[in-house]
Amino acid sequence: MEFELHPNLASKIFIGDLPLCRVLLEDNQHYPWLFLVPRRPHIHRMMELPPQEQIQLMQELDIAQNILWNQFNPTQLNVAALGNRTPQLHVHVIARFTSDPAWPGAVWDHPARAPYPLQQKSDLVMMLQDSFNLSKDLISS
Repeated sequence: MEFELHPNLASKIFIGDLPLCRVLLEDNQHYPWLFLVPRRPHIHRMMELPPQEQIQLMQELDIAQNILWNQFNPTQLNVAALGNRTPQLHVHVIARFTSDPAWPGAVWDHPARAPYPLQQKSDLVMMLQDSFNLSKDLISS
């Protein structure tokens, strides 16, 4: 069986593939917001991954957090794995700022949406791809 993104994730901006996860970006310039989606079919919860892949997910999550922390200098990082609307396992990694429109509340249903301008989106995708490529050696096993 082949891995496919849930329709709710398919519209996100593709950054690249790590050893386990597909990395996606939310198109909302208010929050640097990544998704890590294990490329395994029919996985809904972390506990459904084999133990070694659970460890791999944590390693890739650590890399994603460090990239957002170092590139954006946020006030806080929010990390969550919710499956209420999108049952496919995916982990949100969101850089939050006291100046963002949803602070200190949750970003999930906040009405403020601002897609990235094309050049900013292109630059951001390139920076994230470069950052993850530099980190791949640290997490490949």
